[in-house]
Amino acid sequence: MAKDKTLYTCNECGGTTPRWLGKCPSCGAWNSLVESMAEPAGGKNRFGSALAQGLAPASEVMPLSQIEATDVQRHPTGQEELDRVLGGGIVEGGVVLIGGDPGIGKSTLLLQAVDALERAGLETLYVTGEESGAQVALRSRRLGLAGSQVPVLAEIQLEKILATLQARSPRVAIIDSIQTVYSDQLTSAPGSVAQVRECAAHLTRAAKASGTAIVLVGHVTKEGALAGPRVLEHMVDTVLYFEGDTHSSFRLIRAIKNRFGAVNEIGVFAMTEKGLKGVTNPSAIFLSQHSEPVPGSCVMVTLEGTRPMLVEIQALVDSGGPSPRRLSVGLERDRLAMLLAVLHRHAGVACMDQDVFVNAVGGVHIREPAADLSVMLAITSSLRGKPLPKGFIAFGEVGLAGEVRPAPRGQERLKEAAKLGFTVAVVPKANLPKKIDKAYEGLTIHGVERIEEAMQVVRGLD
Repeated sequence: MAKDKTLYTCNECGGTTPRWLGKCPSCGAWNSLVESMAEPAGGKNRFGSALAQGLAPASEVMPLSQIEATDVQRHPTGQEELDRVLGGGIVEGGVVLIGGDPGIGKSTLLLQAVDALERAGLETLYVTGEESGAQVALRSRRLGLAGSQVPVLAEIQLEKILATLQARSPRVAIIDSIQTVYSDQLTSAPGSVAQVRECAAHLTRAAKASGTAIVLVGHVTKEGALAGPRVLEHMVDTVLYFEGDTHSSFRLIRAIKNRFGAVNEIGVFAMTEKGLKGVTNPSAIFLSQHSEPVPGSCVMVTLEGTRPMLVEIQALVDSGGPSPRRLSVGLERDRLAMLLAVLHRHAGVACMDQDVFVNAVGGVHIREPAADLSVMLAITSSLRGKPLPKGFIAFGEVGLAGEVRPAPRGQERLKEAAKLGFTVAVVPKANLPKKIDKAYEGLTIHGVERIEEAMQVVRGLD
């Protein structure tokens, strides 16, 4: 059977051409032509359904007050850290996109999750396009999943996958990976922009229509972003990123988008011989074990979604040359330059001729400005060569005028520090507890309004 005719559409102006060109003949844009399906006569595709369909089933126009709003049904995956990131479990009819570097453990984690769902009595389906069924079975043996009853389908053709989903009607289906799936309605190779976009749209439509929860595994580019069109992230309900160094035993899963839960939630896993295991106390990963306090080290409490975590900030100040270096790992480099300027102007601590290196221990990336105060105290400690007191923490945002601004949910941060045995805290004055609570027992809290005031408090603790 001859394949359907395809056209190439310009992303800039929408013009079409029957073959690919480097330059759009309509608007003159370069490299903007993307393959798309040409509409057959009658507006029907080869399967007899209309081409223009929404991703969700259509419904009548109704006022919001008359639409029945019920809580979505969730299926716990058996992995507490994964459930935390998903917002409590996989949602019925939801589509999850998970991406990460090769070999970081995406397939391992999903195989463990789908096996737990199958053992809980849910119908599942594992579709693999990168491996054979024997390779998946071999991995399940290595993970200790003896006697697993998960159905496995080794297939990359979209139409056969959709037919299998319709015939078996599983509650949860894993597609590993979306870049290997292709539709015979397009002539381009699997993994191309057109194939990924069309296949993801068909799978999303099938999930919304049938109630099957679908998890798509996506590849990432060299820059760490998900490969394929940006519209792929807008189609799905949840986008998860698998982070971590393949040489380290710890992995992080971060929610970038979640229509059914909190965004920027984080899950921490440890890679073992039996697969990925959740870490219940992730603060222990990001804290170095020093027998005695060392200069240039300051602990802060950061928020990852709804979870407070203790992270150690390390700074090293060393004599530099005519052009001193400014290097930060896990923190914004431009923000480091700003903090050094504030430190010089308002606290009288000059580092103009010094190399300054700042690192967040454990490979975590801190994106919130609440790390400002701990970074400045760590830099000052390294410059003076005097360690901060044992059991010391600090957090707070520092402005250009030298003021220390409050951090969101400061009470939860202080309770987490007190629970882990910290004794001294320097925090913004607005984050001081409003009332006496046993949760802060053993923690001496100093509230400050300006950076020079924080420096005086720390000098008084030496």
